[in-house]
Amino acid sequence: MNTMRTTVTFDPDVAVRLARLRRKRDMGLKEIINEAVRRGLDDMETPRKPRKPFVTRAVDLGEPLIKNMDNIGEVLAMIEGEDYK
Repeated sequence: MNTMRTTVTFDPDVAVRLARLRRKRDMGLKEIINEAVRRGLDDMETPRKPRKPFVTRAVDLGEPLIKNMDNIGEVLAMIEGEDYK
């Protein structure tokens, strides 16, 4: 059986997640890391299914109620009524 011994430096977020998982599962660090690496390698070796492209269909909404929105004061007056001013 081949085993590999090496030194690994974990990013802080990974170290926190490993510590939490060790406490939750009551497992040793070696077991947790080996399981995580196995799962990660399984995921990385599995070919990804191609995604279907998302298609947005155009819909005719008709003529806009407000033809020109250059003057926001006029738009607000139109929406809220002339008493808005």
